Amino acid sequence: MPLNYKNTSEIKVPEKLIDQVIGQENGVNLIKKAARQRRNVLLVGEPGTGKSMLAKAMADIMPVDKLSDLLSYPNPLDSNEPVIQVLDAGQGKKIVQSINLEEKSTQDSFKLVSFLIPLGWFILSFIFWRLNYIHDVIFAATLIIGAFIVVGLAVSSQMKMRSDIKTPKILIDNDGKKNAPFVDATGAKAGALFGDVKHDPLQSGGLGTPAHLRVIPGFIHKANKGVLFVDEIATLSPNSQQDLLTALQDKKTSITGQSELSSGAMVRTKPVPCDFVLVAAGNYEALQHVHPALRSRIRGYGYEIYMNKDMQDTPENRDKLVQFVAQEIKMDGKIPQFTKDAVDVIIFEARKRASAKNKLTLKLRELGGLIRASGDLALERGKHIVDAIDVLDAKKLSRTLEEQMIEKHIELTKNYEVFELFGKKVGKVNGLAVLSDMQTGTVIPIEAEIAPAQSKTEGKIVATGKLGELAKEAVLNISALIKKISKVDLSSYDLHIQFLQTYSGVEGDSASVSITTAVISAISNIPIDQDLAMTGSLSVKGEVLPIGGATAKVNAAIKAGFKKVILPRANVDDVVLLDDDKKKIKIIPCHDLYDVLDVALINGNTKKVLLERLKKELNLGMSKKS
Repeated sequence: MPLNYKNTSEIKVPEKLIDQVIGQENGVNLIKKAARQRRNVLLVGEPGTGKSMLAKAMADIMPVDKLSDLLSYPNPLDSNEPVIQVLDAGQGKKIVQSINLEEKSTQDSFKLVSFLIPLGWFILSFIFWRLNYIHDVIFAATLIIGAFIVVGLAVSSQMKMRSDIKTPKILIDNDGKKNAPFVDATGAKAGALFGDVKHDPLQSGGLGTPAHLRVIPGFIHKANKGVLFVDEIATLSPNSQQDLLTALQDKKTSITGQSELSSGAMVRTKPVPCDFVLVAAGNYEALQHVHPALRSRIRGYGYEIYMNKDMQDTPENRDKLVQFVAQEIKMDGKIPQFTKDAVDVIIFEARKRASAKNKLTLKLRELGGLIRASGDLALERGKHIVDAIDVLDAKKLSRTLEEQMIEKHIELTKNYEVFELFGKKVGKVNGLAVLSDMQTGTVIPIEAEIAPAQSKTEGKIVATGKLGELAKEAVLNISALIKKISKVDLSSYDLHIQFLQTYSGVEGDSASVSITTAVISAISNIPIDQDLAMTGSLSVKGEVLPIGGATAKVNAAIKAGFKKVILPRANVDDVVLLDDDKKKIKIIPCHDLYDVLDVALINGNTKKVLLERLKKELNLGMSKKS
């Protein structure tokens, strides 16, 4: 039963982080298993789906092992090989404080002697001079000697203090900690990840810093008995991935200087414990850059989890999004509560941003941004609660860069009549496309022209407009269909297809319906209705196949001012629009090329003959009554 509430203050936010994860039930179950058994995990999925949240949740629920403090001691046998001591948590501070008191007492005694000796020298010299036991020149000489004594004692004191330092350095301090450590090593360089030894410019004369005090622990050591999280694991260099694998296997590794030009490279500690659980994350496309042995280690001693990017649009899952809104408000701590109507707008946006029909997006980071923008706007307006109007207005204010750029581009092309919103034209169609974010649609005018072939042997299809590989293949695929439909001998003609002002390039095959319509119009000299836009993938048999980003494309058509849009029939239920936007456009579902041409081409005898040919030769248009 759906939640009954007036505003989000009535929604209880779970205390455990693992219970705050939304829509990743399989991932949560595996993370719980991995935490209990201390297994490594590889999280794969799109940004914003909750990979880092799962990693943090794993550290929260992981059984707390016996945490330890790590101390670095000088090695009396080899100063360049500091000794590492492992102690119970909280013992490190006590030992360091105790040794500091002893050394301070010794240093204070030496400083007192260093002060009394020159003081006595100056007093005796002054007394002998006042009693005329020595002459002025000799007195001056004693003062100079006294000055040398002061400098000598000061230098020797400094050298003695540095050379006699026995106080260990605390590398890892787990005093008072009750949970397993969680260390985010995303983007870390080798020194930060595996530890380093600082360079010492004063390596001689007793003025240098002892090696054990220059040791810096790495993230792998700080994550000992806890979780080491590395997002975008593929960005680690091959050497770093190999070193990470070694640390996973050996559970201890020495710390040495990372730069060969540094004096720290001469120092190598005794092995330092690094018994951590690795939670690596990244996108599927980047897995090819992950060291095979490292991935094998994770698979052999853990789990691989693919993150959901959407979930079913059910009352239960909508309630989960209500909980998500409440969680974001609590985590932010600065924005007011949301009314039920405001939350409904957030849920609507989740439906709109989903990849398919009857789905809710799980790219919750972006939704979280909309929640915070809505809260900021409500506060600016002096409100103590966020309503639906605030969310709708915030959506306009928090548009992505791509949306802002495309809106300006559409406005510019409309002003310069690159595409038209009314009338009819031969060989020109208004195609629709979506950017790589799958949230931002745009209008791409496509023109086709037929001309005598430049080659005497065959005609060619020439497509321009920064086409990607898939787009080029789509052009070649539809050429077979065009040859079947057209009665013109294409071997004597070149077909020129131009994607107008596509400065960022075109990729994918969702323009194949638009291309085919433009080419058939050019060959048959049948005008195309310009008050509609279209999108769809076309098979070599003339079937209109589903495409991605349907909602974004329809929104682009609405913003551009089109009254009608042609969509694959399979995508009609994918489109999520506001009620006001639904009134602005008519969505025309199409099953095959017959449906597309029947709507797009201007009526006439030539069109009637063409459609009859499609029915007869390709069995298209069977979904319509004759």
